[in-house]
Amino acid sequence: MFILILMTILIGYLFGCLHGSQIIGKLKQINLKKNGSKNAGATNTVLLLGWKYGFIVAFVDVFKAIISFLLVALMLHKFNVLFEVQILLLYLNALFVIIGHNFPLTMNFKGGKGTASFLGFLLCLDWKFTFFAFMLFIMFALITKYFVFGTLIAYLSFTFYTVSSFGRGALLIAVLFTILFLVRHVENFKRVINKEEMKISTMFRREAS
Repeated sequence: MFILILMTILIGYLFGCLHGSQIIGKLKQINLKKNGSKNAGATNTVLLLGWKYGFIVAFVDVFKAIISFLLVALMLHKFNVLFEVQILLLYLNALFVIIGHNFPLTMNFKGGKGTASFLGFLLCLDWKFTFFAFMLFIMFALITKYFVFGTLIAYLSFTFYTVSSFGRGALLIAVLFTILFLVRHVENFKRVINKEEMKISTMFRREAS
């Protein structure tokens, strides 16, 4: 079991280190960590390079979580691991994909914030819940005018989904997802308080201009 846990963590972290923003940054000869909001993610890519490149970054970051999930699921199935244990390990794998994305070895441990990879995990876990969480994200983002609040609601709904679907064991890992989200978005919340965070409407106007 120790080897399975270690492999689960290692697969997750290594896939997490594959950054869409780093790939696009090299193609476009721009360091996303030193420009715009200085975040290695899809949102900052949109601000600096437009929606097309932002979509590519998001696709890579979503897809890496999906591949990591499927590899671990295949490994666990091969070893006939109990369903309850599979869920815990798949949650653990996704957590380390996000940790790898946020603190990648390939970028001196200064990466993005993991939202796209979180989405990839949700798609593998339960596409119906993912649709529900996405609708909550859109609704609260539009109501508050900030993406960060929509994302927070999606993470909180995931926590409730976890405890209702898989019990308390997976809940602890789900809470760690939310804590990691909050830690990585402290600056966003500070900018919202100081009225410095970019609103959704502003982002669309920039792209249109």
